[in-house]
Amino acid sequence: MFKATAYVVGPTDGPGAAVSDMARNIGFETVLPFAGPAVAEQQTARTPLIFFLFAAVENLALLRNTAESIRHFPSRRLRMLPLVYFSESPSPEVIQACIGMGFDDVLTLPFTRERVVERLTRQVNRSLVYYETPTYFGPDRRRGTTPTAEERRNAIANRVRRFEIVRTVSSGVSILRDDARAA
Repeated sequence: MFKATAYVVGPTDGPGAAVSDMARNIGFETVLPFAGPAVAEQQTARTPLIFFLFAAVENLALLRNTAESIRHFPSRRLRMLPLVYFSESPSPEVIQACIGMGFDDVLTLPFTRERVVERLTRQVNRSLVYYETPTYFGPDRRRGTTPTAEERRNAIANRVRRFEIVRTVSSGVSILRDDARAA
């Protein structure tokens, strides 16, 4: 698929082993268990593009600290790498929780090769918008709406920062635009 690394977050058996196997089968160059954001940042020197693939867990709150450690890491390039959750249930509560944690995508069963490759490919070689607020850091969830003048004023008052990024295999995350005024 790409010259990229997949860090698998979650148990090393069951769903975690299945996500690791799937990552190898779709062609990730390197598949590793997640060992912390500092280790992942070191990996970007070898493979600038990294995907954090989160295996299904019984209690989604167990993943919050890991997601936050990535999304709030000092290096912007690491913070803006894709977080993808593999859910065994299409529960709206699970999807909303992942969105709130700044996940880029939530995949639900069936995890077919074609479907997974298509969804992961959406994270690469295209312009993406991320927002940073006092309570959220992650992809734009507004579905293509243009902010009103009032929303832009509120963004300035609430310290909203808008980033336009692109992820590529060769350079990982590139920040195309960093704008604290236009949300």
